[in-house]
Amino acid sequence: MSEKQSTGGQLGLAAVWAIAVGGMVGGGIFSTLGVVISSAGHWAALSFVLGGLVAYATGHSLAALTVEKDEAGGIYTFLRDLKFTRLARWSAWVLLAGYVLTCAVYAYTFGAYLGQAIGGPSWLPPAMASAVILAMTAINLRGAGQAAGVEIAIVAIKLAILAALAAFGLSQFEVEKLSIAQQPGLIGIVIGAASVFMAYEGFELVAYDYDEMKDRKRVMRRIMPLAIGSAALIYVLVALAVPMLTGTQAVIADGEVALSRAGQAALGTPGLIAVTIAAALSTASAINATLFSSARLAREVARDGALPSALGRENAEGSPYWAVLLLAAGALALAVMGGLSGLVSGASVVFLLVFGTLNALAVKENVGRRWITLPGTVLAFGALAVLVLHMLGVI
Repeated sequence: MSEKQSTGGQLGLAAVWAIAVGGMVGGGIFSTLGVVISSAGHWAALSFVLGGLVAYATGHSLAALTVEKDEAGGIYTFLRDLKFTRLARWSAWVLLAGYVLTCAVYAYTFGAYLGQAIGGPSWLPPAMASAVILAMTAINLRGAGQAAGVEIAIVAIKLAILAALAAFGLSQFEVEKLSIAQQPGLIGIVIGAASVFMAYEGFELVAYDYDEMKDRKRVMRRIMPLAIGSAALIYVLVALAVPMLTGTQAVIADGEVALSRAGQAALGTPGLIAVTIAAALSTASAINATLFSSARLAREVARDGALPSALGRENAEGSPYWAVLLLAAGALALAVMGGLSGLVSGASVVFLLVFGTLNALAVKENVGRRWITLPGTVLAFGALAVLVLHMLGVI
């Protein structure tokens, strides 16, 4: 084994943490908080805890499988190596479609926040959405070092702003402000967690970057509790804090710009500007992280012959440039079209299905801690069933 193969590439623990957190704390908390509150009412924070537990179990399974196999690629490579060839290709296609969709949602949210803060003509939000995709595409074409460095800086700034917003809201905490007119039952907690599970989608991106990590086995074992725990803590604090500033009904009504309204309620125009900056940085970093890692998944699948060989080509910086460009083009088209709310729930269905399968693979291969992987399987598929039944109007 070569030195490069044994030690990995450029990405240290901080960079991998930033990619994982950037992939999770993207458009989710900014555009979907109202969805969780409308489903779970004053138990919205518990919905995020439940989602975090499913994500942690899945992350544990993913890390154990990746270290055991010692190769990049996530669920695709695991299924391929177990000779489930068709299922492996299906999982890759579904995941890549899901990543295009999530990039589009992040870009759409980016444009919505800037458009709401700046005002201006109706073409401004889609123009800003297009601009952020183009900018993140350019960064990704510069290679791993550039993408990771930008990611660390963006994540640090947005977390500082979200922490300040959470602290301000929690300083005015009153439990009555969390209630809504028609308080859902306990099943609402599960529906809330399942409906926005794509808010936790992103931690699995690091599996595609495994070969580019320094001391990759050590980093992979440590990253999941750090990254998923960080995202869960942010979601819970924001879910508790924002209703203190605007009220739950306003969070539901304001939809994708609810957090900017909360910032404005807290500090006036400076608060609006600060939260808009956090939203812009958050969604931009999510696009950056998702493009960076999903392009490497596409490269892996292309090298196996399941995608056009052009998607496996790299430029002088080591970036799979055709994969980056194709994924970015699809995301740009969807972001400009807008109206993606129904597809967000569909994306949650996709990721719950994939992550449930990932946990089941860990159980089958007897890797990781069974007391984590087995409940993770049950919780993921259980949440999937509840979400599908909810979407069908059964519950």
